[in-house]
Amino acid sequence: MSEHDELVQRQRDLLAAEKWSSGVKSIHAHQLSSMYYDTRPEDTHSSAVTDKEFNNGVIERYKNGKLIHTFGEALTGQALIDSYKRNTK
Repeated sequence: MSEHDELVQRQRDLLAAEKWSSGVKSIHAHQLSSMYYDTRPEDTHSSAVTDKEFNNGVIERYKNGKLIHTFGEALTGQALIDSYKRNTK
């Protein structure tokens, strides 16, 4: 019976983590070309950009209100659950 309890709890954790993952972790408006994740420093040469980081690890870059690039890959499965537990408990 306990093996089913563990599976049910994992599914609960996964559903909670998936909901949490779409939340915004930070918003950073800047004109820097030295961000640790930045593979596109040319975006900031002429004007500022806004980087929106989500709880799932994805960073969206906006310029003049339009999405111009996405950095990273979204966490999934156990990696997402681990990040959720680490950042919410």
